[in-house]
Amino acid sequence: MAWLLVVVAGLLETGFAVCLKLSHGFTRLWPTIAFACFALGSFGLLTLSLKKLDVGPAYAVWTGIGAAGTAIYGMIFLGDITSVLKIVSISLVIIGVIGLQLSGSAH
Repeated sequence: MAWLLVVVAGLLETGFAVCLKLSHGFTRLWPTIAFACFALGSFGLLTLSLKKLDVGPAYAVWTGIGAAGTAIYGMIFLGDITSVLKIVSISLVIIGVIGLQLSGSAH
């Protein structure tokens, strides 16, 4: 259950990063409100998950999902530049997070 919270928190991190961009420096109301909601939800779920998980692996999964999700969203929906190197790098982040989990460092 704790890992599910981390995964959802990572997806919410993607949401708050995207809304941060869309807020244009907190000058647009609805993206700013969405940013705050996603951020509070993300940090809240991460905090709950840390009651049962080690901080290192949980934080790595949370940031990995957020970073990869944000980059992918940006390429698909926001017109960010797409390149083979960028896709390979995102894949390496995901592989690294999976490797950390498989290493046995998690409970």
